[in-house]
Amino acid sequence: MGSSEDRSGSIKLKRIGIMGGTFDPIHYGHLILAEQAREQFKLDTVLFITAADPPHKTGQEVTPVLYRHQMACLAVKDNGRFECSTLEIERSGPSYTIDTLKQIKGLYNGQADVYLLVGADEAASFMSWRDPYGIQELATVVVANRPGQEVADVIKSLPEDFARCVAPLEMPGVDISSTDLRERVRSGRSIKYLVPELVENYILKTGLYRGKG
Repeated sequence: MGSSEDRSGSIKLKRIGIMGGTFDPIHYGHLILAEQAREQFKLDTVLFITAADPPHKTGQEVTPVLYRHQMACLAVKDNGRFECSTLEIERSGPSYTIDTLKQIKGLYNGQADVYLLVGADEAASFMSWRDPYGIQELATVVVANRPGQEVADVIKSLPEDFARCVAPLEMPGVDISSTDLRERVRSGRSIKYLVPELVENYILKTGLYRGKG
């Protein structure tokens, strides 16, 4: 991993998008955000990194990480620009984004422009994340709109010195949530067209979310 040279001989840095999350389960909202960011910011690759021990889910029941990771891998299987990563699965302790970004910078020997992709709902609480300013030093924070949460409003709610370096991403409004998907499965309702077919089949085959909210 690293950079390459263009025809002029200058170093061309890899542009890497980071799409992290609990992915319980992953759905089309995640994929649309990643694809829109890939196109707008001309990303070479988007890494989907499943949080092994999501710190914001402390005390909540979360599906075992290997199931969540497998669904993420199935979801990105048909996109050559998307990759599934086990970085946070292999690392012990809470899955802090700052630690993941440091690892990624190391993997690329610092020769990569990194873009952290987050939805407006996550960005609204960004200052409660571990070392938000450290995150911003390592990556461009990209914030995408969510239904009922406009990017501009969320950015304005952040400290001014932080907000001025945040990159907005406008994407089609897709009102899908993992919480709703789990409830749909629990109650026997359809999740077709809300998640990729391979993910739907995996959930049905493994019996995930039956009897769970």
